[in-house]
Amino acid sequence: MLDEGVRGMIDGLAEKGYRDGETADITTYNAQGDLPTANAIAREITDGRFDLVITSSTPSLQVVANANEAGRAKHVFGIVADPYVADVGLDRSDPLRHPPHLVGQSIMLPVGDAFRVAKRMWPGLTKIGVAWNPAEPNSRMFVGKAREAAPELGIELLEAQVENTSGVTEAIHSVIGRGAQAIWVGGDNTISSVIDSVVATARQARTPVFSLLPGKADRGTIFDLGMDFYEAGRQTGRLAADALGGADLTAIPIRDLADVVRRRFLINLKALQGLKDPWHVPDDLLRQADVVVDGKGIHNRDR
Repeated sequence: MLDEGVRGMIDGLAEKGYRDGETADITTYNAQGDLPTANAIAREITDGRFDLVITSSTPSLQVVANANEAGRAKHVFGIVADPYVADVGLDRSDPLRHPPHLVGQSIMLPVGDAFRVAKRMWPGLTKIGVAWNPAEPNSRMFVGKAREAAPELGIELLEAQVENTSGVTEAIHSVIGRGAQAIWVGGDNTISSVIDSVVATARQARTPVFSLLPGKADRGTIFDLGMDFYEAGRQTGRLAADALGGADLTAIPIRDLADVVRRRFLINLKALQGLKDPWHVPDDLLRQADVVVDGKGIHNRDR
């Protein structure tokens, strides 16, 4: 999903005249989820050698903002659910209050709506399990949203905290052992980076997984309800182009793209097979899906 966002960022820059290898030199860096590597990259790219740095994800926003406190590079962030929890000098009450060299866009993912979809697919759902990393402020925010949404639907949220990817499988076993009837993957970078392992572990227990992160349609989640990460990235790339063009960043507010970027809804009918509980997809939900996976393949309705 983050790769899709970065692809959108580069395309957004190109749309406004900053084409890599022609009118701009773009270098990409990926810390692969390793914090020491991320900090090393952040120090390197904010030493003044680049006119602009664009970040994708909350951890990337944090490490670059911390390395760039002196403002040696303009910094535009995107693909962040709630930047105000990142502690980088933003003010939720005033979107125009931010460091003069830093601006960006957020995109809140639909936690409550995803829980409602899960409940409709099986009305008997009363316990949802989630593994999450409390070191990630974005993950703390998503779990907070889930804690609010779950009781309203008669659902108990079973939580297991992890420090890194090596503890994820044990955490999934833990919540399933405590009675979780489904596993939810929110906007947690630690968990989403090993979502294939999450799905495989849950599948052994005949337990479904659903997420806020529309990615590979046939990876095994029963549904994914989130946002179009490519389009969110594209909007961020266009903002970055404005920054390169000399726009006054202090006059640009931090804004959420939820009303600008469309949602993406993926349903995998094959993943419903073999579950221990009677999950099914109501016809109206099936009609709403952008992508449907069944025995005949992947059907993209949004193209």
